[in-house]
Amino acid sequence: MEKVIDIRPIKKKLRAEAREMRRSMSPDKKVVLDRKIKNKLLNLWSVREAKAVLCYVSTEIEVDTREFINALLQSGKRVAVPRCEGEKSNMNFYYINSLDELESGSFGVDEPDPSKHIMVGDTSGCVCIVPAFMFDRRGYRLGYGKGYYDRYLSRYKGSTIGICYTENLKEELFHGKYDRTVDMIVTEKDIISDINQKQDV
Repeated sequence: MEKVIDIRPIKKKLRAEAREMRRSMSPDKKVVLDRKIKNKLLNLWSVREAKAVLCYVSTEIEVDTREFINALLQSGKRVAVPRCEGEKSNMNFYYINSLDELESGSFGVDEPDPSKHIMVGDTSGCVCIVPAFMFDRRGYRLGYGKGYYDRYLSRYKGSTIGICYTENLKEELFHGKYDRTVDMIVTEKDIISDINQKQDV
């Protein structure tokens, strides 16, 4: 009989390790790593050709996305950012014209006002930039434990790119059978794009 492992304590420990690593990173180093990731993203064909880019708005300990979002908007690309809604870990993305339009919302994250912005409908042809504490080389992610992205990605139809620092990229993470992998991972050093070839058959 296969042994069942409770992975919750393991995930909690890994989240704590990643949080401490990011908090201890010097501001100068973070700026350098963030810009390397931003430049890699901007040069991706999938980002340049996307109908729209769905991207989280970064907090202090996340890979910065604000310069990336501003660069996309300046180039004329349609950009949408998330808003957490309701009590069931529901999340939707709304198109924005500027980061200045956002207001502090759930968990202290800047969010769009649904009364002033249009919700993204059909996500075919879109690219979603997915945050996480960690990714593994098969595309599985260690999220923040709230379930917002898990729920959203279960109905999302476009492609996905996970971004993290190389130090937060692992060979393998524990995952559930319903977890969805990202299509590509970008770090300051690497672009991992052959993820689908690494999945269990």
